[in-house]
Amino acid sequence: MDQMQHIDIASRALKYARKNGAEEASIKLSTGNGFSVVSQNQVIDLVEQFNDQSFSISVYIGKAIGSASTNDFSEEQIHATIDKALSLSRLTEKDDCNGLAEKELMATEIKDLDLYQPSDLSIEKAKEMALQCEAAAFEANESIINSEGATVGSYENQSVYLNSHDFIGETQSTGHSISCVAIAEKEGQMEMDYDYSSTRGLDDLRDHISIGYSAGNRAASNLGSRKLKTQKAPVLFSPRVSKSLFSHFLSAISGTSLYRKSSFLVDKIDQEIFPNFIQIHEDPHLMKGFASTYFDAEGVQTKPRELIQDGYLKGYLLSSYSARRLGMKTTANAGGHHNINVEKSVDEDLNEIIKGMQSGFLVTGLIGSGVNIVNGDYSRGANGFWIENGEIVYPVSEVTVAGNLSEMFSKIQKIGNDPETDGSVFCGSVLIDDLMIAGE
Repeated sequence: MDQMQHIDIASRALKYARKNGAEEASIKLSTGNGFSVVSQNQVIDLVEQFNDQSFSISVYIGKAIGSASTNDFSEEQIHATIDKALSLSRLTEKDDCNGLAEKELMATEIKDLDLYQPSDLSIEKAKEMALQCEAAAFEANESIINSEGATVGSYENQSVYLNSHDFIGETQSTGHSISCVAIAEKEGQMEMDYDYSSTRGLDDLRDHISIGYSAGNRAASNLGSRKLKTQKAPVLFSPRVSKSLFSHFLSAISGTSLYRKSSFLVDKIDQEIFPNFIQIHEDPHLMKGFASTYFDAEGVQTKPRELIQDGYLKGYLLSSYSARRLGMKTTANAGGHHNINVEKSVDEDLNEIIKGMQSGFLVTGLIGSGVNIVNGDYSRGANGFWIENGEIVYPVSEVTVAGNLSEMFSKIQKIGNDPETDGSVFCGSVLIDDLMIAGE
């Protein structure tokens, strides 16, 4: 089904909704297809193909909202879905903050962000890559005795968003990925680790064999891990895990958290949150980005902007609804953030930062979700390596890193120049001074 067919179905559905009482309405219609292949213990364990489609509608009557969805595109089922949404809107409470984003905010500047990167990757070729990736993990180190598999996947997606402001937004996108999870064993101790690559285009993926080797070597390097004595020490978050610190920040400045008063950053706009060398900006127009778009989930035009400037909070993440609840304007973040870049503060990568440390804990993995966005309390299980005199001396496991996000943010010493490019938050290694490490 092509985009013109998508638009035709959605346009006729919108017309039906308006005819039957909807004062405002929005529709999203999407189709997608793809596959994934898994190699486990050097055998193709799973080949999965999928074809998905979905239709969802939200209608507004007298500031009350009703929503419904279906994966059946027949006219009869779409009409039934719209009727259900209309019925629900007549049963729900009115809320003056409900409604579409303002018409004058609708996107008019269409941008091709290179999100659609189709490839000729076949299932047979993906099988070969998965087998080679996993084989590389086993070859990386003699301690690798098992794996949870190597996976190669590919997908394509097409979607349209329409609303009763006469806005029509189209998106076509692709994604390709490779991952491998290896298990190492020595003297009865077992350790697991992984590596992966995820990009829009097949040619942008890291080499699948190098991913397998990396997964095997990472797992092997964790063998012989020790616990630490409970202490305060510098903690260096590797790029794999440092982005999670800023994901917590993004949750705290999201509109839902703010209007519910469930964030430690309520009413902190224009206040210092980070040291003055920290700059964080949002780039919705990043080419080939996983969170790139020229319009948000309400059709509002997106724009690059600063979230943190010289350590000060300059912006929230607001939809039209949360903005109205807060007496503010939408920031075009209905549906979430759009490519967050935490700028480097030093021209040093992980290894160079390690060389400059007298002692400390390098975190390469985090476990659990002990983060309270309401008050900022932070407590997560961690594993990694202990550093002495600028060198890694032994692996560490079964410890907890604890603190409060407000204090942790203020104690950031360095942000490296080595961000991972997968995902939607880009941040290099992060060194934080004087954090509590709970161990023995």
